[in-house]
Amino acid sequence: MKKITLSLLTLALSSSLFAQRTKIAITTEYGKILMELYDETPKHRDNMIKLTKEKFFDSTLFHRVIPNFVIQGGDPNSKTAAPDAMLGNGETGYRVDAEFNDSAIHKYGALGMARDNNPEKASSGCQFYIVTGKKLSDDELNNLEQKNNRKYSASQREIYKTKGGTAMLDGAYTVYGEVIEGMDIVEKIANEPRNQMDRPNKDIRMLKVEVIAPTKKEIKEWKKKQKK
Repeated sequence: MKKITLSLLTLALSSSLFAQRTKIAITTEYGKILMELYDETPKHRDNMIKLTKEKFFDSTLFHRVIPNFVIQGGDPNSKTAAPDAMLGNGETGYRVDAEFNDSAIHKYGALGMARDNNPEKASSGCQFYIVTGKKLSDDELNNLEQKNNRKYSASQREIYKTKGGTAMLDGAYTVYGEVIEGMDIVEKIANEPRNQMDRPNKDIRMLKVEVIAPTKKEIKEWKKKQKK
């Protein structure tokens, strides 16, 4: 990577110098998935950046796919797993503290962190999922509000009704970003034939996962905003 790219990357990761949200790109055999990380969940954001820069995710599989729900990956054991191996137990050896935010919902394209049944609802150190989900009705949302003791805004309800998601996960798993390009790729992966453990019959690897530096145009626009 060229020095100028590294300089731009440093700017992107420093909130005091550059206001753009950090982006992560996942390259698969089907194409790229581009995700944007939320600054409102700094522990999850920084952990994702750290692992990506260490190339932790490179060659891991999307090991769990469920149409109209999620695709999940990030298990380090998946890099060399046998075709019939059960996956989902590989970890980093640490958890990430839960960072719940009522404004971050499990809408279509949301990026969330998987977890075990720990009482603090802390996240896995490495396993993440991307939401596909399904469209929900007002009655379904009303039932979820009552069950989970929460209230959706009018705009959130509209998102769930028109674009869909997995609202049942709200308040239980941390959402820390969203897909901004490549949901067609996510859908292809989600609909791959799979076995009884929801592992795709063919290995779908994250060939490369990388932090994307801001473009010159993005930097120029940001500088203009700072002068106003």
